[in-house]
Amino acid sequence: MKIDLTDTTASKINKALVKGRRAIGTPAVGMVLTLVIVTDEENAYDALKAANDASREHPSRTLVVIKRVSRTPRDRTQSRLDAEVRVGADAGTGETVVLRLYGDVVHHAQSVVLPLLLPDAPVVVWWPVEAPIDPANDPLGALAQRRVTDTYASEQPVRDLGARADTYTPGDTDLSWTRITPWRSMLAAALDQVTVDVNAVEVEGEEFNPSCELLAMWLADRLDVPVKRSLSGGPGLTAVRMDTSHGPITLDRADGSLATLSIEGQPARAVALKRRETAELIAEELRRLDPDDTYASALRFGVERLNPSAQDAAAPAPVASAEEPVAVPVEEAAKAPAKKAAAKRGPVKKAAAK
Repeated sequence: MKIDLTDTTASKINKALVKGRRAIGTPAVGMVLTLVIVTDEENAYDALKAANDASREHPSRTLVVIKRVSRTPRDRTQSRLDAEVRVGADAGTGETVVLRLYGDVVHHAQSVVLPLLLPDAPVVVWWPVEAPIDPANDPLGALAQRRVTDTYASEQPVRDLGARADTYTPGDTDLSWTRITPWRSMLAAALDQVTVDVNAVEVEGEEFNPSCELLAMWLADRLDVPVKRSLSGGPGLTAVRMDTSHGPITLDRADGSLATLSIEGQPARAVALKRRETAELIAEELRRLDPDDTYASALRFGVERLNPSAQDAAAPAPVASAEEPVAVPVEEAAKAPAKKAAAKRGPVKKAAAK
């Protein structure tokens, strides 16, 4: 059942929810949390579909906040709230309210959302795209116990990881971190099978993929060993190779679906490691509402600390300024070819002596 409301208020939306529940014969409210989705018109459909699928596991009231762009100065001064109330089969196993904000009310979305929150129930805010750098200090984020972002949707994901580390507040999390849960589980299980000392690790995956960076930071933070970040054509994460005292341990997933786990002295085995849909990711995040200390520790490790030796090698050598030429005496310039020839002969003689 759908109820459309134009130029409405939060009070009228609550009345429409009660009316809709009575119309379909379910007056009781059996939802466990309020999920607030902050998105734009372009991404609202995909985000709402994922939330509806996740509601089968977590019945919730879903509030979709869409801030419409005002194209003229007159539109910016005319505030309006339109709503679409969905109950029953159109809203998964919970309730859905799509809120479209116009004009000045765009800057006060929290005043619209606050009266619509379920009483005495946790609040989760999810930004599928264009998340604030500091979610906890966002007006909507301040209402929530859990704040979910997705660095993968950012234009500069690696830079944003550093910004997230600086502004981290308990309750923050990222779907880029959720994507690597099966990888972390599989790698931990592999190390539990043998007693080894890990000497170095290589994480291979797409360039500018925050999940690859987070997995590398988690391994570096937990194992306290050098971690090299190498690039591949994807999709996503493709391999993790660990150099251990027992021999190499490799988890290789070339096709984005089936991976091969190889441990020295054991037969290689195939493991399911498929790329998961957004609905599965958001459902996993809704299972726990306490702070994720492991994510916080990995995030604060810092992406700039990965493979520091490679970064130093890649740094350009200092170049003399063209505006300040270095003066070389004529005598030294004449002797330079002879010095170069002597330098080339030196190693040859030394090698012959050996």
